Amino acid sequence: MTTNDRGSDPKPPAKDPWDLPDVSGLTVGVLGGTGPQGRGLAYRLARAGQKVVIGSRAADRAEAAAAELGLGVEGADNAECARRSDVVIVAVPWDGHAKTLESLREELAGKLVVDCVNPLGFDKKGAYALKPEEGSAAEQAAALLPDSRVTAAFHHLSAVLLQDETIDEIDTDVMVLGEARADTDTVQALASRIPGMRGVFAGRLRNAHQVESLVANLISVNRRYKAHAGLRTTDV
Repeated sequence: MTTNDRGSDPKPPAKDPWDLPDVSGLTVGVLGGTGPQGRGLAYRLARAGQKVVIGSRAADRAEAAAAELGLGVEGADNAECARRSDVVIVAVPWDGHAKTLESLREELAGKLVVDCVNPLGFDKKGAYALKPEEGSAAEQAAALLPDSRVTAAFHHLSAVLLQDETIDEIDTDVMVLGEARADTDTVQALASRIPGMRGVFAGRLRNAHQVESLVANLISVNRRYKAHAGLRTTDV
């Protein structure tokens, strides 16, 4: 075969973006799992059949919250939660974000980390976005966790809807950002296990600030319309 012949070989077909991996066997840890957002995510993922461990600074708080949730959810301190999980969602308050991740660098090494923290400030005019020195909460996480695979997702979900047991489906898309397709595909697949949700790839971590800051706009929407607004992307 000549060089020209090899160059004329047809390219393999592009991967179907909706061909996502089976993640049903993964254990998901939720750092900050006793707070509204973390607790809501833990509940929805467990309800969808995922094995979930929620973490807190105090193991007894995590265990009590897990017992209230049921569905096989387990509780542990943050370090044990990270050790026992394949995928770790970071749902801690912004003011404790850096300190928490710094303290768990060893336990999170080699793990797929999903940062859903929104750096926000509040004043008399309402919510507004903060911009961390690294560019975003997700980029701060990547800088603090050099041995982890950091992604960003689950920013725009209403904690009220997530925790409402009478609601069967959450009508929203989840923007997923990251550096490796295998990692973002995994997070998309996790999001899509929750009825009504769909994980959508939204770029690399350098674009996480826009996604995180949009929460300030959603808070304004919710206050004006007395709603729990989410997001849908069109034509995909």
